[in-house]
Amino acid sequence: MENIGSNTQRVLSEDEENKLKKQDQTLVSEFKSMKLEAEAKRNWDLFYKRNDTRFFRDRHWTTREFEQLLGIEGEGKKILLEVGCGVGNFLFPLLEENEDLFIYGCDFSPRAVDFVKRDSRFNPERMNVFVSDITEDSLKDFVPEPVDVVSLIFVLSAIHPDKFLPALFSVASVLRPGGALIFRDYGLYDMAQLRFGRGNKISENFYVRQDGTRSYFFSVECLNQLAMEAGFDVFTCHYVNRRTINKKEGVDEPRVFIQGKFIKK
Repeated sequence: MENIGSNTQRVLSEDEENKLKKQDQTLVSEFKSMKLEAEAKRNWDLFYKRNDTRFFRDRHWTTREFEQLLGIEGEGKKILLEVGCGVGNFLFPLLEENEDLFIYGCDFSPRAVDFVKRDSRFNPERMNVFVSDITEDSLKDFVPEPVDVVSLIFVLSAIHPDKFLPALFSVASVLRPGGALIFRDYGLYDMAQLRFGRGNKISENFYVRQDGTRSYFFSVECLNQLAMEAGFDVFTCHYVNRRTINKKEGVDEPRVFIQGKFIKK
């Protein structure tokens, strides 16, 4: 993956604009949309059943791109909550690189949390993982102390847009004043959004994959507004534009992510 060095919103070609218009011709029915919402936990659990721990590689890139995760100010133990911990691809590398860090981790999928607990690197003295739906559960019931950093990395996009604010209020409730929310997710006009065909679009910028899991594609304006409504100050928020290049297979595709840091007031 190659960084093309632009923080601006991607401009679509005429052909790409036509692809997006075609997506509007057949939207997911209201009945199917409600069914997808009701079966969200089941679909993510099946995802981890199919893919086991092999789908994602350990995310060592996060410590490069979010330097504050390794450089949390002050001395002594620091506390991080990773929402959407999956099978621990972010959690375990971070613990290896920071001896003074304690991590709480939660996931929607019971199977994912079980994978973390069965990993040979799991250390209950330095981590606590649990199953939680952050749009409904009170995180304070699981996290008994204020945390310094909350990470939402490719998590909010999997939640129905109507529940974005409840999710952000939930994570804000366990952050200390001045604590940071670290965010990364799919950006508007990412190649994955353009690949969806008719019958995959649920609502504006919100889609369903073949396996029943869902994905939203964020604009900077949308994310900033959500963060401010949830009681955060915007420290930084921008697009990360890259290209997936595989010369052997003739692949050259645009990737668009959105990345930000938000401070609890």
